[in-house]
Amino acid sequence: MKDKHIIEVIDSVALASLSPIELDEVKSHARECAPCGTAFEAAELSALVIKQRAQVKIEPSPFFQTRVMAAWREQQAVESEPAFMRLWKSASALVSTMALATVVLAVTTFVYPDPATAVTEQVASSDAAEAVIFDQGDEQLTYEQVLSTIYDEADEAR
Repeated sequence: MKDKHIIEVIDSVALASLSPIELDEVKSHARECAPCGTAFEAAELSALVIKQRAQVKIEPSPFFQTRVMAAWREQQAVESEPAFMRLWKSASALVSTMALATVVLAVTTFVYPDPATAVTEQVASSDAAEAVIFDQGDEQLTYEQVLSTIYDEADEAR
């Protein structure tokens, strides 16, 4: 151990697990080598802190077990719930909003008709008026028939 530094030994092995002979060799090397001495002091200090912390008994809070058991039951309840129900809980707001939008669109479509539809009905009724005026029924009039009817009546009025 005299040819190498004890830093590798201290990093790899706990001081409490060293034999008394090995511990004496580490101490003698630490006295001669400054970096190894600093590492040895740090290792001794950390071993002392760990030893003192192990002696301190930590009492959990009185409701620790209750909180742990409640969290465990909640986790079990979530895992036992069917996948569809978990999906529905997360997507119910979206589905409800889409259903409401569909109902609103259906009502506006069927209750309040489009103004273009009213114009189409008016055009259809004007076609019926032309059929009555020209006594044609369902047959389509030609340009010549319409013009002759219009201008013949205009000539008669003069």
